[in-house]
Amino acid sequence: MKKTMIFVYGVASYLLFLAVFLYAIGFIGNFAVPKTLDSAAPGPWHTSLLIDLGLLSLFAVQHSVMARPWFKRMLTTVVPEAAERSTYVLASSLALLFLFWKWQPLGGVVWEVEAPMVRVAVYGLYAAGWALVLLSTFVINHFDLFGLRQVWRALQGLPQSKTPFVVPVLYRIVRHPLYVGWFLTFWSAPTMTVTHLVFAVITSAYILVAIQFEEADLMKAHPEYVAYREQVPMLVPGLPRDVLIPQANQEKGPQPA
Repeated sequence: MKKTMIFVYGVASYLLFLAVFLYAIGFIGNFAVPKTLDSAAPGPWHTSLLIDLGLLSLFAVQHSVMARPWFKRMLTTVVPEAAERSTYVLASSLALLFLFWKWQPLGGVVWEVEAPMVRVAVYGLYAAGWALVLLSTFVINHFDLFGLRQVWRALQGLPQSKTPFVVPVLYRIVRHPLYVGWFLTFWSAPTMTVTHLVFAVITSAYILVAIQFEEADLMKAHPEYVAYREQVPMLVPGLPRDVLIPQANQEKGPQPA
């Protein structure tokens, strides 16, 4: 029964993530969902700014702290090891849902793209960003990243295991294609409001800081990441290249937090 409950918990956490992921596309892009970055009437700007900064900070703290190895070790003293990643996914989804619910627009327009063809091109970049985010998870191991592999192994009575260290083609072009995708989604806005600009600046700054923690953890846990890091650019894509990785102790690929 415990194995079944863990599996159901993992699947439910993943389904919630999918719902939040789809809602986020409309929320950031300002279409198709009940509330978006700019849909509500703006209130006093200083109050709205403090609320929005608090919401973004809450998500950043949750997302980063729960991704650290020391927190994972502590969490597995409370929840089964197989459910650790699903718990992270669940907490991240709930933090985002709270952000969607309480987000406050600031009003004002920074820039407006008026040419129809250019607007279409900007929306194309926005869609490409989301596609890159999703593709980046699949070329490594989407189901491991979001906890399904772990709960499936638990259901089968198999021990937990790490995925092999691999460097698929996207990760030979840039070390963090997923984050490149996020940058495209945050900044590809034909109408850049003050609200959207604040969101884009804070989330971009968070990514730049989070990368430092993430790579420090990767280099400690997987010495082969040091060689990989020296050969592939962090965020500015280059041409695909052959990456020489030491064969010893290859356990896990360069996965995002």
